[in-house]
Amino acid sequence: MVVFLLFASLVLHAQPRAQNDPPPDSAAGATAPAESSSAAAPASRDVSASLLPANFLRDQENLWLFPRQLAKGQHWGPTVTVVAATLALLSADPHVQPYFAHTTAFRGFDRVFSSRITGVETLAVPAAFYAIGFKRHDSYMQKTALFAGEALADVAVVRAVMNSLSNRWRPQDVFNRRSYSDTFFHNVSHIGSSFPSGHTIAAVAVATIIARRYRSHRWVPWAAYGLAGTIGLSRISLRAHFPSDVFLGTVLGYAIARFDVLQNQ
Repeated sequence: MVVFLLFASLVLHAQPRAQNDPPPDSAAGATAPAESSSAAAPASRDVSASLLPANFLRDQENLWLFPRQLAKGQHWGPTVTVVAATLALLSADPHVQPYFAHTTAFRGFDRVFSSRITGVETLAVPAAFYAIGFKRHDSYMQKTALFAGEALADVAVVRAVMNSLSNRWRPQDVFNRRSYSDTFFHNVSHIGSSFPSGHTIAAVAVATIIARRYRSHRWVPWAAYGLAGTIGLSRISLRAHFPSDVFLGTVLGYAIARFDVLQNQ
């Protein structure tokens, strides 16, 4: 399990930090001068429909070659921290999850934040950004949507690989005297493996793109991360995922969007 978690942490700090690009003007939203300034920043990555395939391939190369950086002694601090926190939550899952199997306190919340609704919301936000940006001739908003789409593609690959390797039962699969302590490497239900949470990794990735690109608007990061956090909580209350699944999905979604997709922004 420790080896598997080290593999999972490969996305941490996939790119070195550099100076941030200027966010869009807070009064005008996203203006052409702001976009030009961003594009002119040293080593700043651009995005467009034609650049997306090449960007995606570079992202995947950076992600899966991350163990080379670990072998060189880089990024061990955050990697060990994430692995340790995930292991701690894995040990706590059998004690925390039974509460959600017996409580009705989240019944109304679960109806509002069902799996289908939150999945549609995560995809609808970048689509709305692109549509509004296209209508307003706002290139900054359109590129924000494209970055979010790139992040969604990246996290989808990571989630698919990790889910297929872990084959973890979801909490709702644990019945008939099955143990919450023995959930990995089993045949899983038709809705797929649990580790990490796909809804969470996607929601946090989109939230990170928007929060970083519009960080000059004080309410935007709060709204973006707040909605992503609510989606993560819903995955636990719906018994679709364990807390450890949601935690790792949060870390991976943020790391991929912040350090791989946005890179030097």
